[in-house]
Amino acid sequence: MRRFTWFNATSLTFGFAFLYMPMVILIIYSFNASKLVTVWAGFSTKWYGELLSNQAFLDAAWVTLRVGVASSTLATVLGTMAAYVLVRAGRFHGRTLFSGMIYAPLVMPEVITGLSLLLLFIGIGLDRGIFTIILAHTTFSMCYVSVVVSSRLVSFDKSLEEAALDLGCSPFTAFRLVTLPIIAPAVVSGWLLAFTLSLDDLVIASFTAGPSATTLPIKIFSAVRLGVSPEINALSTIMISIVAVGVISASIISKRAAIKQQQEEMAAVRSS
Repeated sequence: MRRFTWFNATSLTFGFAFLYMPMVILIIYSFNASKLVTVWAGFSTKWYGELLSNQAFLDAAWVTLRVGVASSTLATVLGTMAAYVLVRAGRFHGRTLFSGMIYAPLVMPEVITGLSLLLLFIGIGLDRGIFTIILAHTTFSMCYVSVVVSSRLVSFDKSLEEAALDLGCSPFTAFRLVTLPIIAPAVVSGWLLAFTLSLDDLVIASFTAGPSATTLPIKIFSAVRLGVSPEINALSTIMISIVAVGVISASIISKRAAIKQQQEEMAAVRSS
């Protein structure tokens, strides 16, 4: 077992400081009374009130939420189907082309993806708006869902499905009642990953968004180009708080689920 040395402690300290100190400074200055973000003028929460009364930011946040939920749901459904085909269908004609098309967005630069989708939408005469952003985000996030779900399907015990089929279940019923509950954690993880990617995307949304649909990253980027305002700090603090609460909640739920499973296993061993 390796000893925890002063070098390791110093490296961890500087590493975490490099990662999280900018966030801490941002949170502190979101409560700054001054309009100048680099000059501290006392504690105040007025910028949170200004943010909540800024209709442009609220509209952009609502568009981002709608796009994120819709695109991540579509990406999860399509990515799960693609993963199931790649893992369970074996070798079939066109498998290499199919898998290459599924995983291509993983290595494709976002600028190329956004430009190609823009040309596609213009070519078919589709007006840019929320719908085109949803299609674009579904396209590039579906591959991530497919990777997450396929990694779980590879280690899945097929004998459970075969047992359900032997007992009279149809293939769809066996998938719905046996396979899907077992791979549900991977499906949920894929949905969360797709939602995060949609929430964070700027490049692809810049190509596929229209005048009537502005996402929050686009709005923030446009505002920052004119100078960082305290409202941006307040908005960033709210987003960091939401993410922190989500991570902590997920950790607590996972820990409780693991403890409950361990208790059930111990109870089963005792009863036997």
